[in-house]
Amino acid sequence: MSNAAKTPAPAAGGRAATKKELPEHFKAYKHVWVFVEQERGQVHPVSWELMGAGRKLADKLKVDLAAVVIGPEGEATRNAAVESFCYGADLAYVVADQVLADYRNESYTKALTDLVNTYKPEILLLGATTLGRDLAGSVATTLLTGLTADCTELDVDADGSLAATRPTFGGSLLCTIYTLNYRPQMATVRPRVMPMPERITCDPGRIVIHPLGLVEDDIVTKVLSFLPDRESAKSNLAYADVVVAGGLGLGSPENFQLVRQLASVLGAEYGCSRPLVQKGWVTSDRQIGQTGKTIRPKLYIAAGISGAIQHRVGVEGADLIVAINTDRNAPIFDFAHIGIVSDAIRMLPALTEAFRARLSPHSRDRIAS
Repeated sequence: MSNAAKTPAPAAGGRAATKKELPEHFKAYKHVWVFVEQERGQVHPVSWELMGAGRKLADKLKVDLAAVVIGPEGEATRNAAVESFCYGADLAYVVADQVLADYRNESYTKALTDLVNTYKPEILLLGATTLGRDLAGSVATTLLTGLTADCTELDVDADGSLAATRPTFGGSLLCTIYTLNYRPQMATVRPRVMPMPERITCDPGRIVIHPLGLVEDDIVTKVLSFLPDRESAKSNLAYADVVVAGGLGLGSPENFQLVRQLASVLGAEYGCSRPLVQKGWVTSDRQIGQTGKTIRPKLYIAAGISGAIQHRVGVEGADLIVAINTDRNAPIFDFAHIGIVSDAIRMLPALTEAFRARLSPHSRDRIAS
């Protein structure tokens, strides 16, 4: 287990703050908000994962959980707001305007900061996606409040303050951070860190429409083209059901082909630990762990990976972790569900052949003969 530290967020002047009575003008800030990220009518799944986490926080604080939906006028934006009630929202705030059809920091920051200043939430959660990270930093800076990035755990302490936990110092510590004496308390969470809550069909609740008050001529940046992530050549590690990954125990970049081959037979995604990216064996979009992707697959096979805390925080949500390592004292065996003390270079080809035979459409004929 990692050590835990409780570190206050810095005050506006950069000095460490101490916990004291909340300033009077912040006492009116109540309720938990989740930013529902959508692009071109597609809601990012991390939004619903955060609704589950937000629901738990709101219940502990005995306040409402609100969804925040920002986007263009039309059916897609309304549908995102309505869908939020199926994941636990008590109400939804909507800013709908055609200038919000594409994400731009300036327009989205104005929309979200206006909502915060008008309706005053005490906690604001966003996904640690490319869009969410950009927006969260801008909003926190504009509001002069604290922001804890890439959290792995969220809770509230005895007096109702948000306790946001994240790895720090290269993953050697888990640090619980408080935003003291400022509101809202903001945090981002990477996709797949929080479990997806069950979707429950229900009638829509209260939807609050808020005007943007911005026209196209007011916005400096313009969108020239749009390339969806789903059409790019990058990996889809975060939402893969099966992932096979390799580490330094494979010995050489040529041996990493063994990971790719097993992943291909299983119809899986493949990934790696951080040292392989640092050595240039594998591209960074395949990195799993604290500074890479967080995954929550049904099956994770880790070959030649030691399993330091940096890697553990990215994979421990998997339903089944199978670890292959020659070192029986490797940290990965502390959290793997199945541990195999063996040389991955010999084990991976054997697994590949076994799965190929088992999954082949003609395997029954071969077995029968």
